[in-house]
Amino acid sequence: MSLAARSESVRPLLAAALMLLAGGAVAAQADPQLPEDLQDVGITQNLDAALPLDLEFIDEDGRRVVLGDYFAEGRPVLLTLVYYECPMLCTLVLNGVVDVLKQIDWTPGSEFEIVTVTIDPLETPALAKQKKQQYVEAYGKPAAAPGWHFLTGEAQAIRALSDAVGFGYRYVEETDEYAHPAAIFIITPDGRVSRYLFGVKHDPKTLRLSMVEAAEGRIGSPLDKFLLYCYRYDSEEGRYAPVAIRIMRVGGIGTVLILGAALLTFWLREARQKRLA
Repeated sequence: MSLAARSESVRPLLAAALMLLAGGAVAAQADPQLPEDLQDVGITQNLDAALPLDLEFIDEDGRRVVLGDYFAEGRPVLLTLVYYECPMLCTLVLNGVVDVLKQIDWTPGSEFEIVTVTIDPLETPALAKQKKQQYVEAYGKPAAAPGWHFLTGEAQAIRALSDAVGFGYRYVEETDEYAHPAAIFIITPDGRVSRYLFGVKHDPKTLRLSMVEAAEGRIGSPLDKFLLYCYRYDSEEGRYAPVAIRIMRVGGIGTVLILGAALLTFWLREARQKRLA
């Protein structure tokens, strides 16, 4: 296929992919307005769905592993589904992960794990290792290497994982590429889907609170847990929004505590003056 013909065939695919990015949560359903290559491509939110943790993959060092190896008590998992030779979108997704992680004072392998899985069953552990080195270096935290895992696998295992999280993708033979959406997934320590964060740019507060929530408060500071009480996740906006009644409740409690402290100080002062009289 000539370069001009290839560009022409990719143009509607690229335009539709940008529509998916702009639209956020897009159900992976047949839509007559989309090109055939993008049918069934998108996200179906399977909140609280259990991942098949017994799925087998191969890590970047060529070792056979099971998905459950990366789940530990108290540590949520940030899951990304990409393919390592993707010419554009996957790079944006992984760059977005690096950018937001730089704004959070946590380290993969300590407070959480990152699992990146290719959707292309032909990609090799050597390529996965190359990508891991590239992104750990871009992250600038060598200590993150043990906690960020780049996996390859067979088509059946990849499809089972993508179906569990509702990640719809399709191989486009004409361009030898995959059509897929852009999202990252927050998974609970016991392997359930907790949050979907769409697009390639993410708010650090949203990511942090998503992981605190997924871990049921077992990570994060007291302030994180306080914010989680006052904020609720807005799935349409893809971020945590303040809950007015909770803020008012907290404000009311704060007012009572301040008044109580003031009255106690007044009473103690009066009692002291009476003793001195």
